[in-house]
Amino acid sequence: MQLPHLYRQLINQLRQWVTPQDQRHLQSVSEAVAAILQSGNASLNRWLPFLSHRPCTARSHLARLGYLVRNPHINAKTFYAPLLRQFLQAFVGADLLLTLDTSVLWDQYCLIQVCLVWGGRSITLAQVVLEHGSATVAFEDYCPVLEQALSVLPEQSRVTLLADRGFAHGELMRWCDRQHWSWLIRAKRDLQITLPTGITQPVHALLPPVEQAYLFPNVTVLGDITAHLATATLSNAHEPWAVLSSRSPSVQTFACYGKRFGGIEPHFKDYKSAAFDIIDSHLRDATALTGLFLLLDLATFIALLLGILLVQSGQRHTLDAHLERGLSFLQLGLRYLQQCCYLANPLPPLEPLPPQNPPPACASRSKRKRLEVQIQFSRITTFSA
Repeated sequence: MQLPHLYRQLINQLRQWVTPQDQRHLQSVSEAVAAILQSGNASLNRWLPFLSHRPCTARSHLARLGYLVRNPHINAKTFYAPLLRQFLQAFVGADLLLTLDTSVLWDQYCLIQVCLVWGGRSITLAQVVLEHGSATVAFEDYCPVLEQALSVLPEQSRVTLLADRGFAHGELMRWCDRQHWSWLIRAKRDLQITLPTGITQPVHALLPPVEQAYLFPNVTVLGDITAHLATATLSNAHEPWAVLSSRSPSVQTFACYGKRFGGIEPHFKDYKSAAFDIIDSHLRDATALTGLFLLLDLATFIALLLGILLVQSGQRHTLDAHLERGLSFLQLGLRYLQQCCYLANPLPPLEPLPPQNPPPACASRSKRKRLEVQIQFSRITTFSA
């Protein structure tokens, strides 16, 4: 039976960089990624129509796919890391903004990811799923994810890590300092801050009045870590901001940390509802979910690269009706794939990500206003010893 069009295209491109010990693993991964891209769904059942080239029953297909997502040889080191190293070549020596975040699934599993903020979205660098019903995890649980992300980053890149208050751990700050990474971590209200004067107060006692910002250089946190603190209270924010940083504090501290929200939240939304509907997968096993997210990340990365190629070729207007780019690169890539499959056109050769960080997609004037909003403080106070 003739092999499916997209599967043939994917395996021909992936085998340039992915070299598993068993080539059958590459075939299975390419089939699964092609099925994800065509079905637009994370449910193994939804992949079955796109595996019809195999003379198997549906039950046999599902048994094989269940083994695939649990197979220890199908891992990020073999199948995902080579792609990242290949397609991040242009970022050698560049400034990179990374996020460390979690997402809880069914109040039972916790997805931990380190992502690259780029183009208004986040690109997964490393991930793992733990059987853990809380978004707060210990450093020893997510340290392997950090090490995995470190292994795929281009040489001499200057990294800044953004993390939520659940990651305000001394071990993380020390780890980043050893790697020469900058870091910005949101602080909890009850975190004790020792000022240069020797006075120790909780964060909530260092918050400014509304529309003001306080900057505290050279504070000590978690016993022996020297950091900088920036706090702000805004009338249009749900709660005050308090950001710990390895950099000298300024109003740009808030602007830099704010980029975390624009990147990671749409990324998790793509997993859950905007693209792949991970909730419909019905998998309830941490190992299987880690394998499934590996396949989803491969599919996402390939679609993103194709979306970028579509824009660079000047063909965006054929699939996006907005005057300016209104669809994410992921959504453009998924539509481009559907078009290629429908017309039986070959996929263009995948190319490295461009180092220039394009602006996020903007589908409406209201979103444009939100993206262009500027925060102004009535007063900024810097405290020193």
